[in-house]
Amino acid sequence: MNLENRVYKKLLEVPEGKVTTYGELAKAVGLKNGQRVIGRIMNKNPYPVIVPCHRVIKSDGKIGGYAYGEDVKNAMLSKEGITIRKGKIQELEKTIHRF
Repeated sequence: MNLENRVYKKLLEVPEGKVTTYGELAKAVGLKNGQRVIGRIMNKNPYPVIVPCHRVIKSDGKIGGYAYGEDVKNAMLSKEGITIRKGKIQELEKTIHRF
């Protein structure tokens, strides 16, 4: 299985209403300091309806980029019950999914 598919498969483990970070996802698939690689893989996700790349955020709690725009990512996360203020996830420790 190639790296992209391993990343997408691992991301399917993040439940609705939770988020993970680029770094956590990188570690979960065996990449050390692979945050940028994860970001590039998320940006070209061919299955955005199935693979929830909107649930991947920055380690500081900021929502980060999204291929369809940060407003769309913000709306999707909010719809899942995640509180965001000024572009940051609130109560991050309760919201983060660790593998």
